Amino acid sequence: MTPAIKQLTKDNIPFTLHEYQHSPQSQSYGLEAAEKIGVPAEYVFKTLVAQTDNNILVVAIIPVNSTLNLKLLAKAANSKKAHMAKPQDVLRSTGYVLGGVSPIGQKKQLATFIDSSASQLTKMYISGGRRGLDIQLSPNDLYRVIQAKWATLTT
Repeated sequence: MTPAIKQLTKDNIPFTLHEYQHSPQSQSYGLEAAEKIGVPAEYVFKTLVAQTDNNILVVAIIPVNSTLNLKLLAKAANSKKAHMAKPQDVLRSTGYVLGGVSPIGQKKQLATFIDSSASQLTKMYISGGRRGLDIQLSPNDLYRVIQAKWATLTT
């Protein structure tokens, strides 16, 4: 049981787990998840960690078939610039490895921004805290449980 599952269970948030066999040859963890659990890519979201110009780590949750616009993320985080965080900083702050970073149950809860496209969905899929495990839940439940903010993060 991952920290994400423990937190959702503790907070009585309804969710469904979807496990699949992760392939080490996969080019994109998120697109692989969408394909293997059989849902359109726009319902599956990846969790990305970036660092702002004032050295603060922030989380962006965007559809797996989209690209993060770092300028939009920086703006949402009230910063001028942002760049992707180093893998060791992601592991240290979240407790999760790349490809398995969940926005829920992180060691240190970082400021988190969910792409506004999720607000139009009734369900979404996020990493469950390890490669090969996704969690299906309501975007509004995710928003509440991680105290996130909605923002336009892709173009």
